[in-house]
Amino acid sequence: MSPLSHFACVPPGFTLIYADHALLVINKPSGLLSVPGRGVDKQDCLIKRVQADYPDALIVHRLDFDTSGLLVLARGKVMHRCLSILFQNRQVDKRYVAVVDGKLAQTSGEVCLPLIVDWPNRPRHKVDFESGKPSLTHYRVHSYNSAEHCSRLELTPETGRTHQLRIHMQAIGHPILGDSLYADAASKAKADRLLLHAEYLAFAHPENAESLSFNCPAPF
Repeated sequence: MSPLSHFACVPPGFTLIYADHALLVINKPSGLLSVPGRGVDKQDCLIKRVQADYPDALIVHRLDFDTSGLLVLARGKVMHRCLSILFQNRQVDKRYVAVVDGKLAQTSGEVCLPLIVDWPNRPRHKVDFESGKPSLTHYRVHSYNSAEHCSRLELTPETGRTHQLRIHMQAIGHPILGDSLYADAASKAKADRLLLHAEYLAFAHPENAESLSFNCPAPF
């Protein structure tokens, strides 16, 4: 990976992991939008902060407001198109870490439940077997905390639906701790933020096909 010492200092609130003339990799904190939302109170976001130093930066994919971790940004429209194709063709390896309520019956498995936006209750999404889009998540248990009755998981999404990991974990009876949208009151109260973090990304550089991989440990 290239050194960052010659790059401009980024604004506070996130960490620049990697930068070259084609792309950026950022560690987004929990509690920051990836892109602007509706209303004047939702204009502060990751892309605007990054563009203060990298005006050509463009969002390729997003993380939820409450989710922290790795995001790839393109530099310019040509790289945006190339990186977007990688994500659309599922040529990017992604891995998340989460802490969920309870003890899972299996040490590994998958959740395959179709998802769709819950229009009357936006921004929530829901499982819908008639109209939902196919969604697949693999999980592996790292550890179980008997004192707190919670489990630390590795989550690997095959698809990238909105709120996919959050809904899938809730659907199998193990909501992510601190989840304000999908956890029950007791699970939500176990953490002061959503305990979901995008810890790993790997893909081929869009210009030279060099293998790039990034690991950013969860802050929880």
